[in-house]
Amino acid sequence: MRLHPRTEVAKESIFPRMSQLAQRLGAVNLGQGFPSNPPPAFLLEAVRRALGRYDQYAPPAGFPPLREALAEEFGVEPEAVVVTSGATEALYVLLQSLVGPGDEVVVLEPFFDVYLPDAFLAGAKARLVRLDLTPEGFRLDMAALEEAITPRTRLLLLNTPMNPTGRVFSEAELEAIARLAQKHDLFLVSDEVYDELYYGERPRRLRDFAPERTFTVGSAGKRLEATGYRVGWIVGPKAFMPTLAGMRQWTSFSAPTPLQAGVAEALRLARKEGFYEALREGYRKRRDLLLSGLRSMGLKAYEPEGTYFLMAELPGFDAFQLVEAARVALIPASAFYREDPPPGLFRFAFCKSEEEISLALDRLAAVVNSPA
Repeated sequence: MRLHPRTEVAKESIFPRMSQLAQRLGAVNLGQGFPSNPPPAFLLEAVRRALGRYDQYAPPAGFPPLREALAEEFGVEPEAVVVTSGATEALYVLLQSLVGPGDEVVVLEPFFDVYLPDAFLAGAKARLVRLDLTPEGFRLDMAALEEAITPRTRLLLLNTPMNPTGRVFSEAELEAIARLAQKHDLFLVSDEVYDELYYGERPRRLRDFAPERTFTVGSAGKRLEATGYRVGWIVGPKAFMPTLAGMRQWTSFSAPTPLQAGVAEALRLARKEGFYEALREGYRKRRDLLLSGLRSMGLKAYEPEGTYFLMAELPGFDAFQLVEAARVALIPASAFYREDPPPGLFRFAFCKSEEEISLALDRLAAVVNSPA
């Protein structure tokens, strides 16, 4: 007897492995992207109020007040919103619903690690378009993107602000991507879980340019510093959403109801109280602290335009060597590329305290600058 070959994609990823190793060695964990900050008090209080009131199943489409709160944010009707158990489930449900055997999904590389397994489990083939790594950072070649589209392509998956690169795609790029989708009659999935983490002007959403074919994925965990709550959402064309809600019945059925209720209240408070502005400013300071520290060691570090990740080069090191020698956990670029990752490239998570980032920099400097 044996398990089905599809379970090969279920091998444990490097993210929990590196976190477990960091904990065992007492390392500063700049690898896995969970914040050191606690969730905001208004979220915790809203969840406490929900406990004992909303303790039974929510509808598969989501707790109605949360769908209403998200509809207000996105300027859509509540029927255009489906709540999921985190963005990971949202992506899984979308790939299962939009593509199947023989179809192709175009994915930008480097990519968040769930995209390729989700395509594979749906029976589809992923076609990768690698961003060019230039001295100024990661850049998208639109000609290469169009060249990757074939008659079998059914879906283009975008992540902006982008994990792991920190890229925020420009209005011109989003408009060009939307035109490509319209030209080739493609679905668009836009993973926007870091939509409130940007360091320039507020970016446009992909759905602004092609709402009839775009499904936007979001995450309360990323917005509200509560990654363990597992409350995500899909905003998409209203006609498709009842079917997506039906697909959810065969995954988690519904996200935890008291957490949905708390998030519904907290989303409105976050906007009203200026929480996101303060969040961005705090992350900007930590980004700049990490950037300046890495560059002071003579390392090449690429400034992110969004998210709480940045990419930097540590030539001649590997991740497991660094966590052992420097007691700093990082994620190697190989986690985000199918093959031939840029050598010596690592992702750093700066969703940690300034004290943790400073300690990590001191430890890295002792190893990077030590005589060979």
